[in-house]
Amino acid sequence: MARIAFHEVSKFYRGASKPAVDRVSFEVAEGSICMLLGTSGSGKTTLLRMVNRLIEPSSGIITIDGHNILEENPIQLRRRIGYVIQQVGLFPHMTIAENVRITAEIAGWSKARMASRVDELLTLVGLDPAEYRRRYPRQLSGGQQQRVGLARALAADPAILLMDEPFGALDAITRAHLQDELQRIQREMRKTILFVTHDVEEAFRLGDQIAILSEGRLMQIGSPVDLLLQPANEFVSRLIGSDNIQRQLQYLPVTSAMMTDASIGGLENQPACSSEATLLEALMSLIASGSQALTVYDAQSQAAIGRITLSAINQVITGARPKEQAATSPAL
Repeated sequence: MARIAFHEVSKFYRGASKPAVDRVSFEVAEGSICMLLGTSGSGKTTLLRMVNRLIEPSSGIITIDGHNILEENPIQLRRRIGYVIQQVGLFPHMTIAENVRITAEIAGWSKARMASRVDELLTLVGLDPAEYRRRYPRQLSGGQQQRVGLARALAADPAILLMDEPFGALDAITRAHLQDELQRIQREMRKTILFVTHDVEEAFRLGDQIAILSEGRLMQIGSPVDLLLQPANEFVSRLIGSDNIQRQLQYLPVTSAMMTDASIGGLENQPACSSEATLLEALMSLIASGSQALTVYDAQSQAAIGRITLSAINQVITGARPKEQAATSPAL
């Protein structure tokens, strides 16, 4: 795994009236997925491409595990970083196996090791090696090609993956399937991933942390829960839809509405939920059980730590929305 850090990074393009990236500073924790979210022209892709030096920063420092990338040979740097783009970029004259192993081949892997790696990675991304290794890109659907692109990016076992709207051109069902695959792969491989998207749902679904950009500047960075509960400004609030009831229910944890002031004793006979449950899961349990409250148990110790009620959920939801809108919108 690897840690990426941006220190006052800026990028100026000749002839532009303002910087594409303007003094951006933040860190991406090792083994985490950091989503770069923002409107068109916010600097997301420019920031991403500066990590593997496809674009050189005008000022500031980018480090990987504390080492300044500008002090490293750019070719050697790129060999340590996987790169997945929306257009996939598979070589049409090469078989799927040849496309996947090309980065490992450049890295100097043996033929036997590469052959084994191809089958391992095709299996990992959900493509049967026996069926797909001898096919050509034109014989695959868009979703299958994107799976091959991901396999190729992983071929040399890089610590870092850069992903530039890789699922943006796919239909909603295929996109959801590939998001699921990426989450599964991440649980197994724990790469440090920087992922550009303009889709808020994708950012919330995949991101351990979300960096929100606007006009080249970093507006806020935090977990999905941080952004929902404490948006830094009106732009962040509008972009992520902090007043979206469904999003709040889906991503806020049950602990955000949990009451601990009442005595925990005597709650053992009530319906229960884990402290890792979402407000939506707690709400569905309340409705299904017909109970006034749920006992919340700590996910690790299994000890009762509080309770949650419908009114407590409602209070959190209305409290997280703008006051004028909460006053006019129906409660749960």
